[in-house]
Amino acid sequence: MNLQQVLELISAGENSSVEFKSAAVRNESLAKEIVAFANTLGGTIFIGVEDDGTITGCDSAFNYEEWCMNIARTCVIPSVTPLYEEIALENKRIIILTICKGKDKPYQTGNTYLVRVGTTNRTATQSELMRLFQQAGFFHYDIVGLDGTSERSLNYNLLDTFFSQYDFPFAEESDSQKVQLLKNIDVLTDEGTATVAGVLLFASNPQRTLINASISVARFNGNEICDQLGDLKVIEGVLPYQVDTASKMVQTLIPVASSIEGNKRVDMPHLSERFFRELIVNAVVHRTYAIAGSRIRIFIFDNRLEIRSPGRLPNTITVEKMVSGVSYAINPVIVKFMENLRYIDKIGRGIPMVCAEARKLGVSVTFEESGEEFVVTVYYAEKIRSTVHE
Repeated sequence: MNLQQVLELISAGENSSVEFKSAAVRNESLAKEIVAFANTLGGTIFIGVEDDGTITGCDSAFNYEEWCMNIARTCVIPSVTPLYEEIALENKRIIILTICKGKDKPYQTGNTYLVRVGTTNRTATQSELMRLFQQAGFFHYDIVGLDGTSERSLNYNLLDTFFSQYDFPFAEESDSQKVQLLKNIDVLTDEGTATVAGVLLFASNPQRTLINASISVARFNGNEICDQLGDLKVIEGVLPYQVDTASKMVQTLIPVASSIEGNKRVDMPHLSERFFRELIVNAVVHRTYAIAGSRIRIFIFDNRLEIRSPGRLPNTITVEKMVSGVSYAINPVIVKFMENLRYIDKIGRGIPMVCAEARKLGVSVTFEESGEEFVVTVYYAEKIRSTVHE
């Protein structure tokens, strides 16, 4: 980190990714900062800087590198290895610790799991801790049983249709045989409650139990979210219905380039249905359903398409790995059923296909984590953007 970058970060003050500590910081306090950053999106700790940004510096004789690394290795479980740097400001020694987003979440110190929220650290709530374990692959939310549900919550016509593709006469089975079969395939728990996956795929009304397990599609007349809203729809129902309906709506609302050939206006190819359908399927299959207050949001602007899905990437997956075809099922039961329903294939070709299609269509596609959302942004080809504004 160079001097200009350090000055800019300090002048901006503490925030969700920057923390100031005096040279007298205690071991346990520094460990908490490291844990909170590692459990969230990473961050930078400046030692020798007061909360108000005053540069007070550190003892020139003390071995801060050894001390910091010992704390990161012995007080943080599992251990982390920060990037250690030093710099001189106002003739004073400043220690800089850069904490990367953890790959082995969840992290703890003193039996406490912490997350970074704004300028503060707080103990992870039960739902936040659940998501941390889910990202680590220790826990899969889609097999959790939902209180107040049973086999009666399920739509047996949907189940019969699903099994009919295997020539299995589900409707002819006895009630006890049906229940046992649904337990075997993780649609019901051993206790008889419907699982998250079971409700999302086969319930008569999934949103009765999972209120925001839905997709909102919004069309804006402009390039900003504050521009006039042209159309808005919230799509509920089982996941296959959501995917099909959202895909049709996006196809209808997305801008289309056109040209005049003779006396006729001819529409030019825009984003193919295969292209954005794959992105919608990916969002539905891999979103974090444990985030109960959020739904998948699809924003259609004049110059771009955004698909915002609740949840972050699993610990071992980066954007680079995902683009190259590496995949990890955060909701393995949902993935299994959507594979069987032919919405996705079994070899992780979806995102590489999207990238290849983007190059063919001349559009730009980006993938990024933004807070508790994973965001895919597709900027239309110039021919589409220019037509919208003619």
